[in-house]
Amino acid sequence: MTAYPASETGLLVIDPYNDFMSEGGKLYEATKETAMASGFYDNLPRVLAAIRSASIRVFIVPHRRWRPGDYDGWLQINHSQEGVRKTQLFAEGSWGGEFHPVFGPKSGDVVVHQHWGQSGFANTDLDAQLKLHGIRKIILVGMVANTCVESTARFGMELGYHVTLVKDATAAFSAAGMDAAHTVNAPTYAHAIVTTDQLLEALPRG
Repeated sequence: MTAYPASETGLLVIDPYNDFMSEGGKLYEATKETAMASGFYDNLPRVLAAIRSASIRVFIVPHRRWRPGDYDGWLQINHSQEGVRKTQLFAEGSWGGEFHPVFGPKSGDVVVHQHWGQSGFANTDLDAQLKLHGIRKIILVGMVANTCVESTARFGMELGYHVTLVKDATAAFSAAGMDAAHTVNAPTYAHAIVTTDQLLEALPRG
């Protein structure tokens, strides 16, 4: 079983916004089925509590909050970004663009620069923040399993981090997306694919 020394381990919480994780959020219903099936809303609080008890640092990895003019003039805009623009997802100054009160940052957490696409590493300070804090192992939870979580995890592996995915502390837009993320794709890059119970068993005792 993988060991997670507090001094070199970080928890990455991907996109913990109200628009994803609070009832009434723009994407709450779209991810609700897989979230309920995986036990996301029961498991993520358990992960966060155990991580904080073990004195492991938490890194909040947020998507760009929509602002007027975002994507104007872009030569290449993908389907997901069109969706963000159309729905004004995580809009700056809106309730949906606020961090979830439970899953968002607490005192001592590191809030990383916002990512425009899917990888929390691309065009942000995540790699620098992890290195500056001595992190060598990253544990990923949050939204969405087969997009931002997966892309951040893959990029982390390429940068030399030990990558752990907590498969029942993520959700997606479909069961197929969850299966692709955890069954098909994750074994090609992740060093550990665990449940919440397995992670908690492996964490140092606070």
